[in-house]
Amino acid sequence: MLYYLFEYLEKQFQFPGATLFGYITFRAALAMILSLLISTIYGKRIIRFLQRKQLGETIRDLGLEGQAEKAGTPTMGGVIIILATLIPVLLLSKLENIYIILLIVTTLWMGVIGFIDDYIKKFKNNKEGLKGRFKVLGQVGLGIIVGATLYFHQDVVIKEKLPIAEQQQIIETNPDAKESAFFKPEEKSTKTTIPFVKKNEFDYADLITWIHPDLQKYAWVIFILIAIIIITAVSNGANLTDGIDGLAAGTSAIIVLTLGIFAYVSSNIIFSQYLDIMYIPRVEEITIYITAFVGALIGFLWYNTYPAQVFMGDTGSLTIGGIIAVIAIAVRKEWLIPVLCGIFLAENLSVIMQVSWFKYTKNKYGEGRRIFKMSPLHHHYQKLGYHESKIVTRFWIVGILLAILSIVTLKIR
Repeated sequence: MLYYLFEYLEKQFQFPGATLFGYITFRAALAMILSLLISTIYGKRIIRFLQRKQLGETIRDLGLEGQAEKAGTPTMGGVIIILATLIPVLLLSKLENIYIILLIVTTLWMGVIGFIDDYIKKFKNNKEGLKGRFKVLGQVGLGIIVGATLYFHQDVVIKEKLPIAEQQQIIETNPDAKESAFFKPEEKSTKTTIPFVKKNEFDYADLITWIHPDLQKYAWVIFILIAIIIITAVSNGANLTDGIDGLAAGTSAIIVLTLGIFAYVSSNIIFSQYLDIMYIPRVEEITIYITAFVGALIGFLWYNTYPAQVFMGDTGSLTIGGIIAVIAIAVRKEWLIPVLCGIFLAENLSVIMQVSWFKYTKNKYGEGRRIFKMSPLHHHYQKLGYHESKIVTRFWIVGILLAILSIVTLKIR
C-alpha cells in the first residue's frame, strides 16, 4: 500500500524520496527491517497472549534430556512469523503481482491448516491433532491452486535467449544494443532448470510429448502433479524439522535467503544474460516477500533459540514449508530442493527409513529393529548425548554449506 502511495506522490507532486519505492532493493531492505521489528517487538506481546490463554505445549515423554522443562512453553508462535511477513508485504509490494498473490494465498492456506491442527491439540485435548489425511488433502489443494495458476496465468512467462548466430548479428548491426535485444518475446512455458547439467533446462511437457506431440495440451496435468508432490514433501519436511529449539526457523531462513538470490538474478535481465540462466519477468517482486519472511524468521529466533520462550507449532512449520516450496517452483529451481533443503530431506528420510525398517524387521523376525536411536534425525543425535543447541548450530552450518553449493550451480554445469 505504501508502494502505491509513494508512486502517486512521485507522479503528482514529485515528492522527495518517493522514487526510492520504485527500487526493488530498497523495498526489500525495508521489508526485512520492518518484519524484524514486528517479530521482535510485538512477538513478546503475542507470547504473553498465548501464555494468558494457557496455550502451552504438551510434551510427550520421549526420554530426551531437558524435555520436561519444555512443558508449558507457549505454542502456535507461527502466528508471529505469519503476521511479521504479511504486514510488510501488504505495505511494500505490488499487490497485483501474481507471484505475491500466490504467496499470500499459500501463507494463509497453510497457516489455517496448521492453526486447526494446533487448535485441536490444545482445545480438544487430542495429541494427534488434525488427522494426517486432512493435512495431505490441504497440501494437495494448495498444490492444485499453485500449479494451475502458474501454468495458466498470462503473467507467468519466461524469455529465452536468441540463438548465438542471431545474437552475433545483432552485435554486428548494433554494438550498443541493450540486453533485452538478445531475448525472444515473452512466452508461456513449462520449462524449469536442473542443477549441474550443461543444458540445464528441462520441459515437463517432454514427459508425455515423447509418446505423441498432441499430448502437449495435457502438460498442465504433469505440472500440477509436480507442484503437489513438491509442496507436500517440503511442508512435511519442515514440520518434521521443527523438533528442537531454533532448528526449523534457522534452517528455513538460510534456505529462503538463498532462494531470494535466485529470484533476484533470474528476474534481472543483465544478471540472467551474464550468468546464462533463465530470465523470468516480474518474479523480482518475490524478493520483497522473501526478505520480509527472512526478517520474520530471524525475529522469531530471538524467542525460539534455546531455551525457547515459544514454539512455532504446526501453524508455523507447515506454513514455512509451503512458502519455500512455492517460491522454489515460481523461480523454477524446484530441482534444487534436494540440495538446498537437504536438512528437510534428511529429516524426512530418517523417518521413512526408521518406520519402514521397523515394520519390515517386525514382520520378518517378530521384533522391530531400528536404524536410528530415534527419528527424526535430530532426536537421534540427542539420544547420542549431544546438547540440542550444538545439534542446531551444526545443522545450520550444514544448511549454509548446502546453500553455497546451491548458489554455485549458477555457474557449475
